[in-house]
Amino acid sequence: MKGYIALGISIISEIFGTTMLKLSDGFTNLFPSIGVIFGFVIAFYCLSLCLKTIPLSLAYAIWSGIGTAATALIGVLLWQDPFGVITLVGLVLIIGGVIFLSASDQAENAAEPSS
Repeated sequence: MKGYIALGISIISEIFGTTMLKLSDGFTNLFPSIGVIFGFVIAFYCLSLCLKTIPLSLAYAIWSGIGTAATALIGVLLWQDPFGVITLVGLVLIIGGVIFLSASDQAENAAEPSS
């Protein structure tokens, strides 16, 4: 459970850092630039913590998938990035891939005898 908490913090921090990256305007705005550094340092630190208990393939799929989907939605909502059927299908495929990887990992863990 601690691994998933660390993964959640990592995802939130990565989304924060990426949002600050947009606001930094090429690192020309000081406070958003500091936010980028802060967000990504926390994101990678927490990602490394979660890897103590969560397999790399699953953790990275969840981290990048949710981060990508949330960042795309933030772009649409805050900066009027284009959003159409292709974008929606892409987001559904990303989220579906994360679900399949998670289900695959859970099925493999259930099949292994506990020691």
